[in-house]
Amino acid sequence: MDPGNLDVSYQEQILPHVSRTFALTIPQLPPRLRVAVCNAYLVCRIADTIEDEPALSAAETREYLERFTAVVSGMEPALPLAHELGRRLSDRTLPAERELVCNMERVTRVTAALGEQRAALERCIALMCHGMHHFQQTASLRGLARTSDLDSYCYYVAGVVGEMLTELFCGYSPAVASQRAALSELSVSFAQGLQLTNIIKDFWEDRSRGACWFPRDLFAREGVELAQLSPQGTDARFHGGVRELVAVAHGHLRNALSYALLIPASETGIRRFCLWAIGLAVLTLRNIAANPQYTNGAQVKVSHAAVLTTQLCTSAAVRSDRILRFLFERAARGLPLTAPLAARRAASRAAALAAAGRDFAEPLRARHERAARSDGSRAS
Repeated sequence: MDPGNLDVSYQEQILPHVSRTFALTIPQLPPRLRVAVCNAYLVCRIADTIEDEPALSAAETREYLERFTAVVSGMEPALPLAHELGRRLSDRTLPAERELVCNMERVTRVTAALGEQRAALERCIALMCHGMHHFQQTASLRGLARTSDLDSYCYYVAGVVGEMLTELFCGYSPAVASQRAALSELSVSFAQGLQLTNIIKDFWEDRSRGACWFPRDLFAREGVELAQLSPQGTDARFHGGVRELVAVAHGHLRNALSYALLIPASETGIRRFCLWAIGLAVLTLRNIAANPQYTNGAQVKVSHAAVLTTQLCTSAAVRSDRILRFLFERAARGLPLTAPLAARRAASRAAALAAAGRDFAEPLRARHERAARSDGSRAS
């Protein structure tokens, strides 16, 4: 068997062990897209595992993220880094994530074979590693200072993925590419809706690890000091702040639906990929709104029956924009809402702020080539 096929098979085998949601959605994509998107998710998951490892100092984490970015760009071999990281990972890292890191070489061999699709992934991982580490360095139980900081954080850990997916979808299908401008306008908000939903759901788990991604300014208006919270000590004021975040996430998910409906109805696999994720996020927000006293994500997790219903309903209606809008409205009934346009503008501002640091997003290959030329000039 072709070694490349073995690497792709490994991707498919490890995916269900590191992501419940993407193990459902990625197989819906057409084969060429499926390989690229699965690879992109696993690469991002390795970066996230490095960032989350408590045994590493901040300086070590940054070094490893920079080296991993170079591996993804083909500027450094994967195996030495995989062996080194494998020895450094603590018991806090899940076994499946440890296995994924140790098999970094197999994953990045698939990356290297992606051809034109690779550039979007390189840009995504460079921005993600830079921004994610910036925010993790200042993570604390006090939360982020401003709501705009939450937007920026969501951009670095998810918005860049929305931009990458848009490039991959447009590169795959000329019909999708004809909607590039409109998709690009919505791509960050689409991803931010999914990410913000997870941030709300996982609030108490993140807090147990010493991090809080809720914005202090929003909760200060409610009279809540985030640093003083405990699972048993929340009240209506805290629940009011969470409800505001649910309203923002709901607005982003309406933009996400608009994004999905821009995909031509003939591209049913790409539509299902988007719609299943959106549907599960809306149902999660409903569970949160119905149970504001939740103290862990499991209490607001979407049931297996609801997952199956979402899959069946969206698949049956995948070509009908009218029915899909009806299903969304039914699922979102009663949720608070921040206007979708306001949510889109917040996501756009976050992307613009990140663009101010565009030198980090510059392709690593070009930077390495310039550095090599500079070294050569000094040597002569």
